[in-house]
Amino acid sequence: MKIKPSSSSNVAADAETRVNLTSEIARLQSLLQQASAENQAWSEKYGKLETEHASLRETFAGIQQRLAWFEKQLFGQKSEKRALELGMQLSLLGDMVPALAQPEGETEYTTYTRRKGKQRPDDCVNDSGLRFNDNVPVKVITLIPDELKGEDADQYEVIGVKSTFRLAQRPASFDVLRYDRQIIKHKDSDTILPSAAPFNVLDKSVADVSFIVGMLVDKFQYHLPLYRQHQRLAAAGITLSRSTLGTIVARGIDLLYPIVDAMLTSILQSQVLAMDETPIKAGKAGPGKMKQSYFWPVYGDKDEIVFTFSTSRGRQHIEEILKHRFKGTLLSDGYSAYASYIKANEGLTHAQCWVHSRRQFIAAENSWPQPAKEAISLIAKLYEIEETIRNQKLTDDKKRQYRLAHSKPVVDRFFTWCDDTLHNLTLLPKDPLYKAIGYVQSKEMALRVFLEDPDVPLDTNHLERALRPIPMGRKNWLFCWTEIGAEHVGVIQSLIVTCRLHDINVNDYLTDVLLRISQHPASLVHELTPRYWKTQFADNPLRSDLFALPATSVE
Repeated sequence: MKIKPSSSSNVAADAETRVNLTSEIARLQSLLQQASAENQAWSEKYGKLETEHASLRETFAGIQQRLAWFEKQLFGQKSEKRALELGMQLSLLGDMVPALAQPEGETEYTTYTRRKGKQRPDDCVNDSGLRFNDNVPVKVITLIPDELKGEDADQYEVIGVKSTFRLAQRPASFDVLRYDRQIIKHKDSDTILPSAAPFNVLDKSVADVSFIVGMLVDKFQYHLPLYRQHQRLAAAGITLSRSTLGTIVARGIDLLYPIVDAMLTSILQSQVLAMDETPIKAGKAGPGKMKQSYFWPVYGDKDEIVFTFSTSRGRQHIEEILKHRFKGTLLSDGYSAYASYIKANEGLTHAQCWVHSRRQFIAAENSWPQPAKEAISLIAKLYEIEETIRNQKLTDDKKRQYRLAHSKPVVDRFFTWCDDTLHNLTLLPKDPLYKAIGYVQSKEMALRVFLEDPDVPLDTNHLERALRPIPMGRKNWLFCWTEIGAEHVGVIQSLIVTCRLHDINVNDYLTDVLLRISQHPASLVHELTPRYWKTQFADNPLRSDLFALPATSVE
């Protein structure tokens, strides 16, 4: 069979078809490449959206935590003790929200026993419940019955006295001391002899030592600003400029610098030293702005505290205070400047506060209630052991052995729990629980120091209680006009707080040392620190002439 050759028209049609197919294939390949590019673009966009979503979710969780923190500051309890029954609380947005409930089967019950207040033997106690000591003036008012005033008064006799007490207050109590100095003349020579002026703490000042101490105590112990004291003086009929009050306060504190320096020397001889920092506005930084400065309180093992001042929160101030002067164990919070200083100086040991570690898990409690509660419970066991140590009055090596036997297993279990939690849970880097575990793991060695050293406490709570007058002052007198004024605050607060730690009457102490310091040997200035003063001078302190000399009242 013979195949007929294709006609020229058929060949042309096949060629055209092939061209069309090739063009279509090219078009489809172009569409495929375009779709692939679009798919890649959408994939990248989806990845960016997913990353942005995760970031927003993490940011939202952080905002929720901050909101919960603000709500706690406004409506929650400030104590760090575990709340048992909080009931319903008002949220920042006005909604009622239930408090965190305890898991079933793990309800904790805590009982409290109110301790009886200390009653000194010289306290006066009466049936009205009023107590006062011998320093409180008592004005006796004798009431005569009507029967003793009448015609039949001779028929009655007094067989006893029944006393009723009322606590009274004067609007403002100020006295002016007038010293009448007699001018004498020698009869034979007619020479007039000079009359010596009475001694005063501040030369050429109108202020008696009792007035100086009163202003210092009112301003720095009871946080009464000078302008309010000026108003109280005016209400009492006394005219004195406010600048004079400021000068009297500054000159009085200047006399106390050597005592605080001696106390700081004593503190730096401690085996265990606690240190912290707290902000204060001091000095002008510009129109309407104040400089951010800091008090750095240092607390020794003899219950003494000094508020050192610095315009910086950097490590340099730690070096200025401690370098070449302190060799021992430094107890602090988690601020990195302390660890950096310890690392750069041999012969020092760094111990860190367990309460600051506990606060990290409290912050994570809203996000991860059950794991955070486990961590807090383990830390609570350490404090139960410390309470047992206090009750048994264990010290030195016995205290160390007890901690090693009972506290060390708890600490080991705590850090093992941290490792297991990080391994078992999926936590984001910004998650509060992740931060809390990372915080304690980075400070594990410093948190274990108390196990080997019986003199190291678990926390810096004693220091935080002692520095409370500084934030209290910030709420009343707000700031210090100058940096020198801030240094003055640190000096006087060092003495006032240390007096409180040693149960010393601040008025008696400041009055005595201000009168005594001009005649006391400079080499023995340490005897005027509260700790030494209590044993040497507290029984017979020097007093102002307002109380020491008989006076004549002038109407």
